[in-house]
Amino acid sequence: MYDLVIRRARLVDDQLVDIAVQDGKIAEVGQLTDDVCAHRQLDLAGNCLLSAGWIDSHVHCYPSSPIYHDEPDLVGTACGVTTVIDAGSTGTDDVEAFYALTRNAKTNVFAFLNISRIGLLRQNELADLADIDKQKVSQAIGKHPGFIIGIKARMSSSVVGQNGTRPLVLAKEIQQENNQLPLMVHIGNNPPDLDEIADLLTRGDIITHCYNGKPNRILTPAGTLRESIQRALKRGVLLDVGHGTASFSFEVARQAIALGILPHTISSDIYCRNRMTGPVHSLATVMSKFFSVGLSLPQVIACVTENAASALRLNNKGRLAPGYDADFTLFELHQGPQVFADSEGQSVAGQQLLVPLAAVVAGEILLTDEGKAAHVFNL
Repeated sequence: MYDLVIRRARLVDDQLVDIAVQDGKIAEVGQLTDDVCAHRQLDLAGNCLLSAGWIDSHVHCYPSSPIYHDEPDLVGTACGVTTVIDAGSTGTDDVEAFYALTRNAKTNVFAFLNISRIGLLRQNELADLADIDKQKVSQAIGKHPGFIIGIKARMSSSVVGQNGTRPLVLAKEIQQENNQLPLMVHIGNNPPDLDEIADLLTRGDIITHCYNGKPNRILTPAGTLRESIQRALKRGVLLDVGHGTASFSFEVARQAIALGILPHTISSDIYCRNRMTGPVHSLATVMSKFFSVGLSLPQVIACVTENAASALRLNNKGRLAPGYDADFTLFELHQGPQVFADSEGQSVAGQQLLVPLAAVVAGEILLTDEGKAAHVFNL
């Protein structure tokens, strides 16, 4: 007797499968016989798509943050997202408070710890190097190894002030002293120059805001890929979208993807303002924009499932296979005219929109507003 059986789920390759869940884990994937029993059964009859649970690698969901704040479940399960990673909203001063409130969330919540003790208390959190306390960072990581999964350094002029790349050098030292945890690096306006930043990065480091339209972007004025980024990618540095309010350009994304420079992960950089008034709205909306710049449905889904899980070292997530966490996203792909906006004030016409209907977290089914209205589920 399983806890949950989902029958006739349609995958992105159009295959229909059954999935059995026991104790929050996937027990079986394939074609289950009719006599398989469960405490709860959900027959999708091929009427909606299912993937491993969507992972948003870059959000801001610490409600007490004075600059970028939101609620974990509003950017998570309410949007069909099963796992979110808060990207540096908190430092060592307030990570304990953030950890405590996430224990009550339905969404799986993890954190990139800001290397500044103050987190995003103000915009220039790395302007004073005295706020980077390596010992306290290591202590926080040691106390919450299942929650703090990486560190974050925002490397743009408004953040670092006169410190150049020195905060990034310190971030790399912190990383080396803490089992080479993933390091996410925000890029924006210079100084420091992107070439200086990229040359400090090593395998597994994540450049977020990779398709921003600012002068300090990954493309040269001629539209070719910067040599420093070419070298970084060859070393195994990863590209993350991190759309946000000011960090995604359709034109840069289109040019880069045409050159074969695809994102490893698609993330939203969502918080309350850009969720409610745009241009982000949700991870699903950000994912949908990539159909207009050359990615297929399987490529888009991989960026928020297996690719994200690999980059973040979430070894039990991101795949539909026995033994993995029973986290799923159920969704539809609506066909019809759409208009999408980037962070530069540019709009692009599209024909496809991802609409999440439910998030399943450890086997618990959580319908989105669209899922409740669709009447697809007989629950």
